[in-house]
Amino acid sequence: MSGLAWAAHQLGASVTGSDRSDSTYLERLRAAGVAVTVGHDPENLPEGAEVIVSTAISEDNPELVAARQQGLTVKHRSELLAELCSARRQIAVAGTHGKTTTTGMLTFALRELGEEPSFFIGGELPGFGPEGAAANSGWGDGEWVVVEADESDGSFLTLDPEIAVITNIEMDHHARWDNLAELRDAFHDFASKARAVILPREDTGLAASLDSGSREITPFDLTGPGPGELGLSVPGAHNRLNARAAIGALVAAGFREEEVVDALRGFTGVKRRQEFKGECDGAKVYDDYAHHPTEVAAALGALREFGPDRLIAAFQPHLYSRTKIFSQQFGAALAEADEILVLDVYPAREEPVGPLEGVSGLDVLRAAADRAGGKPAYWAPDLEAAERILRSRAGAGSIIATLGAGDVTRLSDRLVS
Repeated sequence: MSGLAWAAHQLGASVTGSDRSDSTYLERLRAAGVAVTVGHDPENLPEGAEVIVSTAISEDNPELVAARQQGLTVKHRSELLAELCSARRQIAVAGTHGKTTTTGMLTFALRELGEEPSFFIGGELPGFGPEGAAANSGWGDGEWVVVEADESDGSFLTLDPEIAVITNIEMDHHARWDNLAELRDAFHDFASKARAVILPREDTGLAASLDSGSREITPFDLTGPGPGELGLSVPGAHNRLNARAAIGALVAAGFREEEVVDALRGFTGVKRRQEFKGECDGAKVYDDYAHHPTEVAAALGALREFGPDRLIAAFQPHLYSRTKIFSQQFGAALAEADEILVLDVYPAREEPVGPLEGVSGLDVLRAAADRAGGKPAYWAPDLEAAERILRSRAGAGSIIATLGAGDVTRLSDRLVS
């Protein structure tokens, strides 16, 4: 939402907004001259405004109720996103994992190639905001817009991309999608609008269903497109896959493969994606948004490439529903670390009631301990306890990774402060 507000402001719209709590996103909007408030109140609604809401806004939200009573136009965020993106040639990146980094890679490479892309990313790209700050959106003068396409609520289907990138397809948002077949059908519908589709080489079924004489299909894997060695600045097999997808997309956009590869070498990542935060008593601290077992395994595998003496994983599960479904898989992924710390679940929008009653981070810790072969495993009920434990385990030659989509990022800040 903050990214849409910033882009609309750049385009000259009169923008106001509100959120339930303050954040760095609101601070940046205020600094740019956007009128934002903390708390939802009907008084926040300007006369005649077009009201944009996210999926997180319930129907009983006081501002939304007032907007409907006043007969104001109400749109979902995806509708405004699609409206803005329709003004540019679109590269849309969808997938269960890797879409934020791949969107960041594409945006970075386009700028390195002399373009001035517009972009909408589900993370913050360093150096792309005012005065070199990080930004999750921007409106450029170039012909391309790069947009992260969110499948979690089905809103990616509102986009109309010229080039569609699918990084991978795996079940994650079980509240929205009943099964993998339904999810794959949605990805098919998303990609079928594009003239060019970049997708995993292993997904021959989707490629076959999309194949037509007028649509360009580019498969990617760890061997291509691109040369054997990419020389990336970011570690991990998953990032090498992300880069291959980005190369395929930009070649489909008309750029030469070798110049795209050169442009990507300077990409250093997106905030909260293997982000180096600093040191704690000699240990290097990295922060990552990983909140799915596949992502946890990928993040730890990438950090292993740095060759630490010890890799300490501090994981905060996100959502009771996801924890219940994936506790065993989370345990298996975390067991690849040398030491494991698990915090309790970050609930976000959920309550541990009904079928979720009794679910906790202890389910993940037990699963990890069962698979860890006697490696140290710690329970931390809160960030304060986690900080104490991690400080006692930190040391030269080790890496501490804070992992999760909740407020565990604050733990990394505390460790390096």
